[in-house]
Amino acid sequence: MPAVTVENPLTLPRVAAPVAAHTRPVLAVATAPSGFEGEGFPVRRAFAGIDYKHLDPFIMMDQMGEVEYAPGEPKGTPWHPHRGFETVTYLIDGTFVHRDSHGGGGVINDGDTQWMTAGSGLLHIEAPPESLVMSGGLFHGLQLWVNLPKSDKMMAPRYQDIGGGQVKLLTSGDGGALLRLIAGDVDGHHGPGVTHTPITMLHVSVNPGAELTLPWRKDFNALAYALAGRGSAGAEGRPFRMGQSVVFGGGGDSITIRADETQESRSPNFEVVLLGGQPIREPMMHYGPFVMNTHAELAQAFEDFQAGRLGTIPAGEH
Repeated sequence: MPAVTVENPLTLPRVAAPVAAHTRPVLAVATAPSGFEGEGFPVRRAFAGIDYKHLDPFIMMDQMGEVEYAPGEPKGTPWHPHRGFETVTYLIDGTFVHRDSHGGGGVINDGDTQWMTAGSGLLHIEAPPESLVMSGGLFHGLQLWVNLPKSDKMMAPRYQDIGGGQVKLLTSGDGGALLRLIAGDVDGHHGPGVTHTPITMLHVSVNPGAELTLPWRKDFNALAYALAGRGSAGAEGRPFRMGQSVVFGGGGDSITIRADETQESRSPNFEVVLLGGQPIREPMMHYGPFVMNTHAELAQAFEDFQAGRLGTIPAGEH
């Protein structure tokens, strides 16, 4: 980690918050519990214990791995349904295959992103390719769930394959941080992800001892999750480390993170995902793979799935 990088960040466009910007305070730091997903791959539940009012429009995020698989060990998920939201799978190390019942899908490798809009509903599967199962190897990534507003929940499903080479690369004013802008905009620069709900998503690598202050939309919430290393957030220097999420408060137009002077030997930099989005402020009912506005809509989604109206698994793959 990281998969997408440059030899000299100083060759990249630089971003910085205005001198008069107000840095957002830190409201809370939460530690992600560990668990297992799908056929048994390890995950950290990044947003567990955080009130949804601070997450909206994000629903959940899992850090998948980081795990070094032995031959025969790599695992994925079986065929399963979704309706009413978008899944964003960002792969940092390794490779994964996605297929869905609407014909979307592909292979993602180091630094690639799959953006799946479930909308009215589909079935999909995520699994390591046979070559990785045979050889084993490093696997590390994220899956983020982004809510859709009521007006878009029943839209036609859509799939976006965002190669690592498409990500917008930026740096901080002093070159001490490398920014990978996956979706949204920062300081006039735009990421390749096409979103229905306005959001910003970045993966940043902050050099030991460096500080990063970014302009941030006032109407967006702000979250940070540490993938590796340790540092602090906000003007108050609230410590956080690998496996912890930071919830920033409102009222400011910039966010700040810093890397500690010393980092772990396994990761030379402080690796952080930064997220922000425009709250939808609608009722959110979440049951397993369905995210709707009412209990009746959840019941309808489950009924449609059982009746085969969300798609069918290709023959021979049950």
